[in-house]
Amino acid sequence: MGDWWTQWLTNLERSQSLLIGTLDIGLVLALTYMILIIINERRTLWMVRGFIVLMLASAISSRLHLLLLNFVLEKLVIGCAVAMAVALQSEFRRFLEQLGRGEFQQLFQPSRLAVPKYNSVIDEIVDAVRELSKNRIGALLILETTGPIDERDFSVPGVKLNAEVSKELIQTIFQPKTLLHDGATLIRGSRIVASGIILPLSGRTASRQLGTRHRAAMGITERVENCICVVVSEETGSISLAERGTLNRPLTITKLKESLDTRFSPNVDREPGAPGLLSLGRQIRSKVLALISRLLGLPSTASRRDKK
Repeated sequence: MGDWWTQWLTNLERSQSLLIGTLDIGLVLALTYMILIIINERRTLWMVRGFIVLMLASAISSRLHLLLLNFVLEKLVIGCAVAMAVALQSEFRRFLEQLGRGEFQQLFQPSRLAVPKYNSVIDEIVDAVRELSKNRIGALLILETTGPIDERDFSVPGVKLNAEVSKELIQTIFQPKTLLHDGATLIRGSRIVASGIILPLSGRTASRQLGTRHRAAMGITERVENCICVVVSEETGSISLAERGTLNRPLTITKLKESLDTRFSPNVDREPGAPGLLSLGRQIRSKVLALISRLLGLPSTASRRDKK
């Protein structure tokens, strides 16, 4: 009887330790998922993933009693945490605001960017580009795709507008006698966010036929993946589309509309900000439930289905 009682207590302690460890891992995964959801810009996600790798390395070195390595990694983790808090001020502020308001459900829901609508915004942009190309008026439009662009990627942020997209407004902005015509115009969803933006130029060797607007479109799409640029040449009126540092030119107005429809159509599947984490969470949840059922001697979900 005493041996059975001792063995039962030992098994209970192991089960509690396993449950606590599983809960600890689950909470860390949930916190990581919330951070990846809030920070929805892909270039920044690599920085977050690097920080997570440092944390895991620090935890492993602590388990293996590698004292010097653990000391160095802990200092690196603290330094990276401070650097990320400075670099991602707006994202962390939104996270703390939602946490303070008790909006826990929104923390696990990706913020969806209102993309240009098929029948309205894209048509307005295409009509404006058509007229600008016809009149040989230079233009540079930045269209956000999967998330907002950090203004620190611009050389000069420009002038805030926050106006509805319309072909008349776009044409007016790029008229040669206006103050904002030399810079780029940023479009986020159905809004013109800012104009007169100065962009970094591409360092690639480009054709002599390409002007400053084309090099600026290549430069910003090299640095930021979640945007494309539409360029209208002032000299020839030709239309170009820049994406990930590559310039597709010259385009007809029909080809431009097809390209924008392909990228912004609601039917197109978009890669989420935290790819694979949701499915990973479901798998972990099912395994945890199966483990708890086994420890408590309850029938598993599969056996319940078989009985039904």
